Amino acid sequence: MTNDSAPARFLWILRPPVTIDRRTERIFLLIGSAVFFAGYDMNIFFLAAPQIQATFHIPENQIALTTAYFRLAAVFAMLIAASADLVGRRRLLLVTIFGQAVFTLATAFADSYTTFVGAQFFTRVFGYAEEMLCFVVIVEEVTARARGWANGTLTSMDFVGAGVASLIFAGVTVLPGGWRALYVIGAVPLFLVAFLRRRLPETARFAAQEHKTKSKFAETMDMLRDMVREYPGRLAAIFIAVSAWGFAISAATLLASKVLQSDYHYLPWQTTALFVPGGLVGLGLAIAAGRLSDRIGRKPMAFAIVALCGVCFYLFYGGAPAWAMPILWTLAFFGFFSGDVLVAGFALEIVPTRYRATVSGLRYLVEISMGALALILEGHLYDRFHAHGPAIQWLLATIPITLIALLFLPEPAGKTLEEMSGG
Repeated sequence: MTNDSAPARFLWILRPPVTIDRRTERIFLLIGSAVFFAGYDMNIFFLAAPQIQATFHIPENQIALTTAYFRLAAVFAMLIAASADLVGRRRLLLVTIFGQAVFTLATAFADSYTTFVGAQFFTRVFGYAEEMLCFVVIVEEVTARARGWANGTLTSMDFVGAGVASLIFAGVTVLPGGWRALYVIGAVPLFLVAFLRRRLPETARFAAQEHKTKSKFAETMDMLRDMVREYPGRLAAIFIAVSAWGFAISAATLLASKVLQSDYHYLPWQTTALFVPGGLVGLGLAIAAGRLSDRIGRKPMAFAIVALCGVCFYLFYGGAPAWAMPILWTLAFFGFFSGDVLVAGFALEIVPTRYRATVSGLRYLVEISMGALALILEGHLYDRFHAHGPAIQWLLATIPITLIALLFLPEPAGKTLEEMSGG
Protein backbone atom coordinates (compact mmCIF):
# COMPACT_ATOMS: atom_id res chain seq x y z
CA MET A 1 0.00 0.00 0.00
CA THR A 2 1.36 3.41 -0.96
CA ASN A 3 1.93 6.05 1.68
CA ASP A 4 0.01 9.07 0.36
CA SER A 5 1.60 11.44 2.85
CA ALA A 6 5.18 10.49 1.90
CA PRO A 7 7.19 12.98 -0.19
CA ALA A 8 6.77 12.85 -3.96
CA ARG A 9 9.32 10.79 -5.85
CA PHE A 10 8.85 11.71 -9.53
CA LEU A 11 11.90 13.38 -11.13
CA TRP A 12 10.53 16.76 -12.22
CA ILE A 13 12.47 18.95 -14.68
CA LEU A 14 12.12 21.81 -12.21
CA ARG A 15 11.30 20.73 -8.68
CA PRO A 16 8.31 22.21 -6.85
CA PRO A 17 9.22 25.15 -4.60
CA VAL A 18 7.86 23.16 -1.65
CA THR A 19 7.57 19.43 -1.00
CA ILE A 20 4.38 17.80 -2.29
CA ASP A 21 3.10 14.41 -1.13
CA ARG A 22 2.56 11.30 -3.21
CA ARG A 23 -1.23 11.69 -3.33
CA THR A 24 -0.87 15.15 -4.86
CA GLU A 25 1.80 13.88 -7.23
CA ARG A 26 -0.37 10.95 -8.39
CA ILE A 27 -3.28 13.30 -9.07
CA PHE A 28 -0.96 15.69 -10.90
CA LEU A 29 0.39 12.94 -13.16
CA LEU A 30 -3.07 11.57 -13.99
CA ILE A 31 -4.26 15.08 -14.82
CA GLY A 32 -1.06 16.14 -16.57
CA SER A 33 -1.04 13.13 -18.89
CA ALA A 34 -4.40 14.25 -20.26
CA VAL A 35 -3.09 17.81 -20.73
CA PHE A 36 -0.14 16.34 -22.64
CA PHE A 37 -2.41 14.49 -25.07
CA ALA A 38 -4.71 17.50 -25.34
CA GLY A 39 -1.67 19.51 -26.41
CA TYR A 40 -1.08 16.87 -29.07
CA ASP A 41 -4.68 16.46 -30.20
CA MET A 42 -5.73 20.11 -30.29
CA ASN A 43 -2.67 21.08 -32.36
CA ILE A 44 -3.14 18.63 -35.22
CA PHE A 45 -5.50 20.88 -37.17
CA PHE A 46 -3.21 23.83 -36.41
CA LEU A 47 -0.26 21.93 -37.94
CA ALA A 48 -1.97 20.08 -40.78
CA ALA A 49 -4.40 22.79 -41.91
CA PRO A 50 -2.97 22.92 -45.47
CA GLN A 51 -3.24 19.12 -45.87
CA ILE A 52 -6.75 18.92 -44.38
CA GLN A 53 -7.77 21.93 -46.48
CA ALA A 54 -6.64 20.09 -49.62
CA THR A 55 -8.50 16.89 -48.68
CA PHE A 56 -11.86 18.58 -48.15
CA HIS A 57 -11.38 21.48 -50.62
CA ILE A 58 -11.86 24.16 -47.97
CA PRO A 59 -11.72 27.71 -49.42
CA GLU A 60 -8.97 29.96 -48.10
CA ASN A 61 -11.36 32.39 -46.41
CA GLN A 62 -13.07 29.53 -44.53
CA ILE A 63 -10.05 28.05 -42.75
CA ALA A 64 -10.56 30.25 -39.70
CA LEU A 65 -14.35 29.81 -39.96
CA THR A 66 -13.90 26.04 -39.72
CA THR A 67 -12.20 26.45 -36.37
CA ALA A 68 -15.02 28.79 -35.31
CA TYR A 69 -17.40 25.85 -35.84
CA PHE A 70 -15.20 23.72 -33.58
CA ARG A 71 -15.34 26.35 -30.87
CA LEU A 72 -19.11 26.25 -30.60
CA ALA A 73 -18.37 23.09 -28.63
CA ALA A 74 -17.42 25.33 -25.71
CA VAL A 75 -21.11 25.94 -24.96
CA PHE A 76 -21.72 22.26 -24.27
CA ALA A 77 -18.32 21.80 -22.62
CA MET A 78 -19.17 24.55 -20.14
CA LEU A 79 -22.38 22.74 -19.13
CA ILE A 80 -20.42 19.54 -18.53
CA ALA A 81 -17.70 21.31 -16.55
CA ALA A 82 -20.16 23.32 -14.46
CA SER A 83 -21.97 20.15 -13.42
CA ALA A 84 -18.77 19.12 -11.60
CA ASP A 85 -19.78 21.56 -8.86
CA LEU A 86 -22.83 19.34 -8.32
CA VAL A 87 -21.65 15.76 -8.96
CA GLY A 88 -17.90 15.97 -8.38
CA ARG A 89 -14.70 16.39 -10.37
CA ARG A 90 -13.67 12.74 -10.61
CA ARG A 91 -16.86 11.44 -12.20
CA LEU A 92 -16.83 14.08 -14.93
CA LEU A 93 -13.12 13.59 -15.67
CA LEU A 94 -13.72 9.90 -16.34
CA VAL A 95 -16.41 10.80 -18.89
CA THR A 96 -14.52 13.60 -20.63
CA ILE A 97 -11.30 11.68 -21.25
CA PHE A 98 -13.17 8.72 -22.75
CA GLY A 99 -15.33 10.95 -24.95
CA GLN A 100 -12.28 12.80 -26.23
CA ALA A 101 -10.60 9.51 -27.13
CA VAL A 102 -13.63 8.18 -29.04
CA PHE A 103 -14.15 11.27 -31.18
CA THR A 104 -10.45 11.83 -31.83
CA LEU A 105 -10.39 8.36 -33.35
CA ALA A 106 -13.58 9.09 -35.31
CA THR A 107 -11.93 12.19 -36.83
CA ALA A 108 -9.36 9.99 -38.56
CA PHE A 109 -12.11 8.24 -40.53
CA ALA A 110 -14.10 11.32 -41.57
CA ASP A 111 -15.15 10.97 -45.21
CA SER A 112 -16.41 14.50 -45.82
CA TYR A 113 -15.99 18.04 -44.56
CA THR A 114 -19.24 17.77 -42.60
CA THR A 115 -18.27 14.58 -40.77
CA PHE A 116 -14.79 15.97 -40.08
CA VAL A 117 -16.25 19.10 -38.49
CA GLY A 118 -18.76 17.01 -36.54
CA ALA A 119 -16.11 14.64 -35.17
CA GLN A 120 -13.87 17.53 -34.16
CA PHE A 121 -16.82 19.35 -32.62
CA PHE A 122 -17.52 16.47 -30.23
CA THR A 123 -13.79 15.92 -29.62
CA ARG A 124 -13.68 19.49 -28.37
CA VAL A 125 -16.87 19.24 -26.33
CA PHE A 126 -15.10 16.66 -24.19
CA GLY A 127 -11.61 18.10 -24.64
CA TYR A 128 -12.57 21.62 -23.56
CA ALA A 129 -14.48 20.27 -20.56
CA GLU A 130 -11.48 18.11 -19.69
CA GLU A 131 -9.14 21.10 -19.76
CA MET A 132 -11.45 23.20 -17.58
CA LEU A 133 -11.69 20.46 -14.96
CA CYS A 134 -7.98 19.60 -15.01
CA PHE A 135 -7.06 23.08 -13.81
CA VAL A 136 -9.85 23.03 -11.20
CA VAL A 137 -8.44 19.82 -9.72
CA ILE A 138 -4.87 21.14 -9.68
CA VAL A 139 -5.86 24.40 -8.00
CA GLU A 140 -7.82 22.53 -5.33
CA GLU A 141 -5.15 19.91 -4.61
CA VAL A 142 -1.82 21.77 -4.81
CA THR A 143 -0.60 23.84 -1.87
CA ALA A 144 -0.76 27.63 -2.17
CA ARG A 145 3.04 28.03 -2.41
CA ALA A 146 3.25 25.66 -5.40
CA ARG A 147 0.19 26.58 -7.46
CA GLY A 148 2.20 28.74 -9.85
CA TRP A 149 4.70 25.91 -10.33
CA ALA A 150 1.81 23.50 -10.94
CA ASN A 151 0.22 25.74 -13.56
CA GLY A 152 3.58 26.27 -15.27
CA THR A 153 4.29 22.54 -15.30
CA LEU A 154 0.86 21.78 -16.77
CA THR A 155 1.61 24.36 -19.44
CA SER A 156 4.89 22.59 -20.18
CA MET A 157 3.03 19.30 -20.60
CA ASP A 158 0.78 21.01 -23.14
CA PHE A 159 3.93 22.29 -24.86
CA VAL A 160 5.45 18.80 -24.96
CA GLY A 161 2.24 17.36 -26.42
CA ALA A 162 2.26 19.99 -29.14
CA GLY A 163 5.94 19.24 -29.75
CA VAL A 164 5.27 15.52 -30.18
CA ALA A 165 2.48 16.36 -32.64
CA SER A 166 4.95 18.50 -34.55
CA LEU A 167 7.55 15.71 -34.61
CA ILE A 168 5.06 13.23 -36.05
CA PHE A 169 3.73 15.86 -38.45
CA ALA A 170 7.20 16.00 -40.05
CA GLY A 171 6.37 12.63 -41.59
CA VAL A 172 2.84 13.49 -42.68
CA THR A 173 3.73 12.95 -46.35
CA VAL A 174 4.87 9.36 -45.72
CA LEU A 175 2.50 8.22 -42.96
CA PRO A 176 -0.25 5.83 -44.10
CA GLY A 177 -3.34 7.96 -44.47
CA GLY A 178 -1.38 11.22 -44.15
CA TRP A 179 -2.96 13.59 -41.64
CA ARG A 180 -5.49 10.94 -40.61
CA ALA A 181 -2.70 8.89 -39.01
CA LEU A 182 -1.99 11.81 -36.67
CA TYR A 183 -5.45 11.46 -35.12
CA VAL A 184 -5.17 7.68 -34.76
CA ILE A 185 -1.82 8.06 -33.00
CA GLY A 186 -3.36 10.63 -30.65
CA ALA A 187 -6.46 8.59 -29.82
CA VAL A 188 -4.86 5.35 -28.65
CA PRO A 189 -2.99 6.76 -25.60
CA LEU A 190 -6.14 8.61 -24.51
CA PHE A 191 -7.89 5.27 -24.01
CA LEU A 192 -4.98 4.18 -21.80
CA VAL A 193 -5.20 7.38 -19.75
CA ALA A 194 -8.95 6.82 -19.37
CA PHE A 195 -8.23 3.34 -17.96
CA LEU A 196 -5.55 4.57 -15.54
CA ARG A 197 -7.71 7.44 -14.36
CA ARG A 198 -9.93 5.00 -12.45
CA ARG A 199 -7.42 5.58 -9.63
CA LEU A 200 -8.07 9.32 -9.58
CA PRO A 201 -9.59 10.31 -6.21
CA GLU A 202 -12.15 13.05 -5.68
CA THR A 203 -10.59 16.34 -4.60
CA ALA A 204 -10.48 16.77 -0.85
CA ARG A 205 -12.12 20.20 -1.00
CA PHE A 206 -15.12 18.97 -2.97
CA ALA A 207 -15.47 15.85 -0.83
CA ALA A 208 -15.52 18.02 2.31
CA GLN A 209 -18.46 20.10 1.08
CA GLU A 210 -21.89 19.61 2.53
CA HIS A 211 -24.07 18.03 -0.15
CA LYS A 212 -27.60 19.35 -0.35
CA THR A 213 -30.79 17.44 -1.11
CA LYS A 214 -32.39 20.12 -3.35
CA SER A 215 -32.94 19.40 -7.05
CA LYS A 216 -29.93 19.92 -9.26
CA PHE A 217 -31.70 22.69 -11.19
CA ALA A 218 -32.67 24.60 -8.05
CA GLU A 219 -29.19 24.14 -6.63
CA THR A 220 -27.65 25.43 -9.87
CA MET A 221 -29.86 28.54 -9.92
CA ASP A 222 -29.04 29.28 -6.29
CA MET A 223 -25.34 28.86 -6.97
CA LEU A 224 -25.33 31.20 -9.98
CA ARG A 225 -27.31 33.87 -8.11
CA ASP A 226 -25.07 33.70 -5.05
CA MET A 227 -21.93 33.76 -7.18
CA VAL A 228 -22.90 36.97 -8.98
CA ARG A 229 -24.04 38.65 -5.75
CA GLU A 230 -20.88 37.80 -3.80
CA TYR A 231 -18.20 38.50 -6.45
CA PRO A 232 -19.57 40.97 -9.05
CA GLY A 233 -16.31 42.96 -9.45
CA ARG A 234 -14.03 39.95 -9.69
CA LEU A 235 -16.27 38.18 -12.19
CA ALA A 236 -16.63 41.28 -14.36
CA ALA A 237 -12.86 41.83 -14.44
CA ILE A 238 -11.98 38.24 -15.29
CA PHE A 239 -14.63 37.92 -17.99
CA ILE A 240 -13.55 41.19 -19.63
CA ALA A 241 -9.93 40.01 -19.53
CA VAL A 242 -10.65 36.61 -21.11
CA SER A 243 -13.05 38.07 -23.70
CA ALA A 244 -10.40 40.41 -25.06
CA TRP A 245 -7.68 37.74 -24.76
CA GLY A 246 -9.68 35.08 -26.62
CA PHE A 247 -10.65 37.53 -29.36
CA ALA A 248 -7.08 38.70 -29.89
CA ILE A 249 -5.21 35.44 -29.80
CA SER A 250 -7.34 32.75 -31.48
CA ALA A 251 -6.58 33.46 -35.15
CA ALA A 252 -2.95 34.23 -34.35
CA THR A 253 -2.36 30.79 -32.85
CA LEU A 254 -4.43 28.89 -35.40
CA LEU A 255 -2.84 30.23 -38.58
CA ALA A 256 0.86 30.34 -37.61
CA SER A 257 1.69 26.98 -39.19
CA LYS A 258 -0.32 27.77 -42.31
CA VAL A 259 1.41 31.13 -42.78
CA LEU A 260 4.82 29.48 -42.44
CA GLN A 261 3.92 26.83 -45.02
CA SER A 262 2.03 29.12 -47.42
CA ASP A 263 3.86 32.46 -47.18
CA TYR A 264 7.36 31.34 -46.18
CA HIS A 265 7.18 28.03 -48.11
CA TYR A 266 8.13 25.82 -45.15
CA LEU A 267 7.89 22.07 -45.79
CA PRO A 268 6.32 19.94 -43.02
CA TRP A 269 9.73 18.83 -41.75
CA GLN A 270 10.96 22.43 -41.70
CA THR A 271 7.91 23.43 -39.66
CA THR A 272 8.83 20.70 -37.18
CA ALA A 273 12.46 21.88 -37.17
CA LEU A 274 11.18 25.25 -36.01
CA PHE A 275 8.50 24.08 -33.59
CA VAL A 276 10.41 21.45 -31.62
CA PRO A 277 13.47 23.51 -30.55
CA GLY A 278 11.24 26.53 -30.03
CA GLY A 279 8.84 24.42 -28.00
CA LEU A 280 11.65 23.14 -25.79
CA VAL A 281 12.74 26.70 -25.05
CA GLY A 282 9.13 27.66 -24.42
CA LEU A 283 8.72 24.66 -22.12
CA GLY A 284 11.53 25.80 -19.87
CA LEU A 285 10.28 29.39 -19.91
CA ALA A 286 6.76 28.26 -19.01
CA ILE A 287 7.87 26.32 -15.93
CA ALA A 288 10.17 29.15 -14.85
CA ALA A 289 7.34 31.67 -15.32
CA GLY A 290 5.03 29.57 -13.17
CA ARG A 291 7.57 29.37 -10.36
CA LEU A 292 8.36 33.06 -10.66
CA SER A 293 4.66 33.90 -10.35
CA ASP A 294 4.70 32.19 -6.93
CA ARG A 295 7.43 34.62 -5.86
CA ILE A 296 6.60 37.98 -7.42
CA GLY A 297 2.87 37.53 -8.02
CA ARG A 298 0.46 36.39 -10.72
CA LYS A 299 -0.52 39.92 -11.81
CA PRO A 300 2.92 41.24 -12.84
CA MET A 301 3.78 37.94 -14.56
CA ALA A 302 0.46 37.76 -16.40
CA PHE A 303 0.73 41.41 -17.47
CA ALA A 304 4.27 40.97 -18.82
CA ILE A 305 3.60 37.68 -20.59
CA VAL A 306 0.32 38.77 -22.22
CA ALA A 307 2.00 41.95 -23.47
CA LEU A 308 4.98 39.95 -24.80
CA CYS A 309 2.62 37.57 -26.60
CA GLY A 310 0.75 40.40 -28.30
CA VAL A 311 3.90 42.17 -29.48
CA CYS A 312 5.54 39.00 -30.83
CA PHE A 313 2.47 37.84 -32.72
CA TYR A 314 2.04 41.34 -34.20
CA LEU A 315 5.60 41.21 -35.53
CA PHE A 316 5.22 37.56 -36.63
CA TYR A 317 2.30 38.48 -38.89
CA GLY A 318 3.85 41.77 -39.98
CA GLY A 319 6.13 40.35 -42.65
CA ALA A 320 9.16 39.87 -40.39
CA PRO A 321 12.35 38.62 -42.08
CA ALA A 322 12.80 34.87 -42.23
CA TRP A 323 15.63 34.86 -39.67
CA ALA A 324 13.36 36.44 -37.05
CA MET A 325 10.50 33.95 -37.39
CA PRO A 326 11.91 31.24 -35.07
CA ILE A 327 12.51 33.80 -32.28
CA LEU A 328 9.10 35.40 -32.70
CA TRP A 329 7.34 32.02 -32.87
CA THR A 330 9.04 30.78 -29.70
CA LEU A 331 8.27 33.90 -27.65
CA ALA A 332 4.74 34.29 -29.04
CA PHE A 333 3.70 30.73 -28.24
CA PHE A 334 5.41 30.79 -24.87
CA GLY A 335 3.36 33.93 -24.21
CA PHE A 336 0.19 32.26 -25.44
CA PHE A 337 0.48 29.05 -23.42
CA SER A 338 1.74 30.71 -20.23
CA GLY A 339 -0.53 33.73 -20.54
CA ASP A 340 -3.58 31.54 -21.05
CA VAL A 341 -2.79 29.49 -17.95
CA LEU A 342 -2.13 32.55 -15.80
CA VAL A 343 -5.33 34.29 -16.92
CA ALA A 344 -7.32 31.09 -16.40
CA GLY A 345 -5.73 30.67 -12.98
CA PHE A 346 -7.27 33.90 -11.77
CA ALA A 347 -10.73 32.50 -12.51
CA LEU A 348 -9.97 29.48 -10.31
CA GLU A 349 -8.17 31.15 -7.41
CA ILE A 350 -10.51 34.08 -6.71
CA VAL A 351 -13.75 32.16 -6.02
CA PRO A 352 -14.62 29.46 -3.44
CA THR A 353 -14.83 25.72 -4.08
CA ARG A 354 -18.61 25.88 -4.50
CA TYR A 355 -18.28 28.00 -7.66
CA ARG A 356 -14.91 26.98 -9.00
CA ALA A 357 -15.86 24.55 -11.79
CA THR A 358 -18.73 26.80 -12.85
CA VAL A 359 -16.51 29.88 -13.13
CA SER A 360 -13.88 27.80 -14.93
CA GLY A 361 -16.49 26.67 -17.43
CA LEU A 362 -17.86 30.17 -17.95
CA ARG A 363 -14.36 31.56 -18.37
CA TYR A 364 -13.60 28.98 -21.02
CA LEU A 365 -16.92 29.54 -22.77
CA VAL A 366 -16.40 33.30 -22.92
CA GLU A 367 -12.81 32.98 -24.16
CA ILE A 368 -13.61 30.35 -26.79
CA SER A 369 -16.77 32.16 -27.96
CA MET A 370 -14.94 35.44 -28.43
CA GLY A 371 -12.23 33.53 -30.25
CA ALA A 372 -14.86 32.03 -32.55
CA LEU A 373 -16.21 35.51 -33.27
CA ALA A 374 -12.69 36.67 -34.15
CA LEU A 375 -12.18 33.67 -36.45
CA ILE A 376 -15.38 34.50 -38.33
CA LEU A 377 -14.25 38.11 -38.63
CA GLU A 378 -10.79 37.00 -39.83
CA GLY A 379 -12.37 35.51 -42.95
CA HIS A 380 -13.99 38.85 -43.79
CA LEU A 381 -10.77 40.73 -43.09
CA TYR A 382 -8.91 38.27 -45.33
CA ASP A 383 -11.29 39.15 -48.17
CA ARG A 384 -10.47 42.82 -47.61
CA PHE A 385 -6.68 42.57 -47.27
CA HIS A 386 -6.17 39.39 -49.37
CA ALA A 387 -3.73 38.15 -46.73
CA HIS A 388 -3.94 36.61 -43.26
CA GLY A 389 -1.17 38.76 -41.73
CA PRO A 390 -2.88 42.18 -41.64
CA ALA A 391 -6.21 40.59 -40.73
CA ILE A 392 -4.68 39.03 -37.63
CA GLN A 393 -2.86 42.23 -36.70
CA TRP A 394 -6.21 44.02 -36.54
CA LEU A 395 -7.62 41.32 -34.22
CA LEU A 396 -4.66 41.69 -31.83
CA ALA A 397 -5.80 45.23 -31.01
CA THR A 398 -7.84 43.98 -28.00
CA ILE A 399 -4.75 42.86 -26.05
CA PRO A 400 -4.59 46.19 -24.10
CA ILE A 401 -8.13 45.55 -22.79
CA THR A 402 -6.89 42.31 -21.21
CA LEU A 403 -3.96 44.14 -19.61
CA ILE A 404 -6.22 46.81 -18.09
CA ALA A 405 -8.70 44.23 -16.75
CA LEU A 406 -5.90 42.28 -15.04
CA LEU A 407 -5.10 45.33 -12.93
CA PHE A 408 -8.52 45.10 -11.26
CA LEU A 409 -8.10 41.50 -10.08
CA PRO A 410 -6.83 40.58 -6.58
CA GLU A 411 -3.38 39.02 -6.22
CA PRO A 412 -3.70 35.30 -5.35
CA ALA A 413 -0.03 34.29 -5.21
CA GLY A 414 1.03 32.74 -1.90
CA LYS A 415 -2.49 32.79 -0.44
CA THR A 416 -4.65 29.78 0.29
CA LEU A 417 -7.89 29.43 -1.61
CA GLU A 418 -9.75 30.03 1.63
CA GLU A 419 -7.87 33.30 2.22
CA MET A 420 -8.77 34.44 -1.29
CA SER A 421 -12.44 33.59 -1.20
CA GLY A 422 -13.52 32.44 2.21
CA GLY A 423 -14.65 29.09 0.77
